[in-house]
Parts: sequence; C-alpha cells; structure tokens
Amino acid sequence: MNVLQKIIISVLSITVALCIIIGVLYCYQKKVTAPLHPADVKVGTLPEKQPLIEEGYVQLSEVNMHYLKYGSGEQSVLLVHGNGGSAESLVSIAELMANEYTVYCIAERCQGKSSDPGVITYELMAKDVSEFIANKGLIKPYVIGHSDGGMVAIALAANYPDVPGAIVSFGANSNPSTFKFYFTAGVWMNNLFHKNKLNDLMLKEPDFTKEYLSRITAPTYIVAGEKDIMHASDVQYLSENIPGSKCTVVKNADHSGYVCDGRGYTLSKNFLDSLREE
Repeated sequence: MNVLQKIIISVLSITVALCIIIGVLYCYQKKVTAPLHPADVKVGTLPEKQPLIEEGYVQLSEVNMHYLKYGSGEQSVLLVHGNGGSAESLVSIAELMANEYTVYCIAERCQGKSSDPGVITYELMAKDVSEFIANKGLIKPYVIGHSDGGMVAIALAANYPDVPGAIVSFGANSNPSTFKFYFTAGVWMNNLFHKNKLNDLMLKEPDFTKEYLSRITAPTYIVAGEKDIMHASDVQYLSENIPGSKCTVVKNADHSGYVCDGRGYTLSKNFLDSLREE
C-alpha cells in the first residue's frame, strides 16, 4: 500500500467517524427536544418610534456603565443585550416601548462602551444591573434581556427578588450543556483562535439549578425561537422551574432575528400589558 492510498484510507476513516458522531448527536438532539408547540407571533401596527432623549454613564462599584434613555413613562423598563453586544443592540425595542415607558438600554461590563473590570460572570452582571437600578432610583423596573441578557435577567430575579417588577428572557439557557452541538463547537473553535472571556462565559456558565430558579418571585416570561441554539427541553426546564412563569416558543424563529423585528416588542408588550390586567 503506497502513501497516497494510506492517506485516502485515513481521510475516509475520519469522514466516516465524523458522520457517525454527527448522527449520534443528531439523534440525541431529537431525543432531548421537548414537545413544545411553537406559536406564530402576529405583529400588528407598530407605534411611532421615539427618539433618544439621554445618553450617559453611571459609575457603579466596579463598572462605568454606558446607557441610553428613551421615553418618559411612569413605569421603567431596562433592556439588557446579548453576548458581545452594546447599549445599541436593543434600541429597536426601546424606540417602540418608549411610547408608554421610560426605557434604559445598558451596556454590560466588558462590552459596548462600558468599562472592563477584567472579569465577567452572570452573577456580577446581575449585580451591576441592581446597582444601576438603585443609582437611577428605579422602582420595580421591568427587565427584558436577550441571550446573555436573558440570563442576567434571570440571575437578577433570583439574587435580588425584590428588585425587578417582572422579567422577560429571550433565548436564555440554564447550562452550557444544553446548547445544540453546532453552537458549542462554533464557540469552542472561535475561542481556540480568538480566546476571550466572553467566549469562556458561554462555555462555562450559567448553572441555573431548580433551587436557584425557585427563588424567583417576579412575574417571568421565557421566550425562545423554534430553531434556537439551545434544546427545547431547556426552554421547558426554565419555564417549569420558575414559579408561575409563562413561556412562548416562536415558530420558525432562530436565536435573535425575532427579537428586534417587531415580534420581540409585541411579545414583551403583550406580557407586560397582561400584568396590568391581573
């Protein structure tokens, strides 16, 4: 057997092995996918977009936090972006919600225009949010987070149960092990060549146990896309273990697209409006 034949056999063997691994992972994914029923979210006529009225920084105990402010309603809303985002990430929601609320878009530590204290965890980001709320004198604000921001909203509600008036969590997961294989592999490969603490965060955290989630007393809305990056069973796990929470899986939606195309606003508004009626 010549060298070329050995190379061909080796390549074929590796290909077969990868196909087997992918097949096993696909079957596992199907197995852990919970029987949730995706909802087709209808977006009606959206309100007029409101302009930015204030931009600034708040010096917290560890972070100089950048924020944007929209609207002047009596009830306040705080928007928290996903991994690697900024205060501008959820502006499309803020501009619409500002018709009824005072809305703050914040940049989390190590991201956007906020300062980098060198370390980042969901617990520390939740602490930053609680400090920002206290600094601004906000009373029971509604906290809406996407992806990492959704985990921050959950951590805030679990660790500071008296702070948020309600939380909406888009695209959160309870543990890195619940990510679909392709996403974990992508983050791992990216970290291999461009190692940074934001990638490490997604690979190592959070760890929302049943006991941890049971601490949450604020009205909670768990939302995810039908084609999101975590298994559907994890969406169900979060919803079932947060007392009294509501849950929606958005039909044909991925991890992010639906959040800022009008559906995220519609879902948030419908949930928050329902709280007024209770």
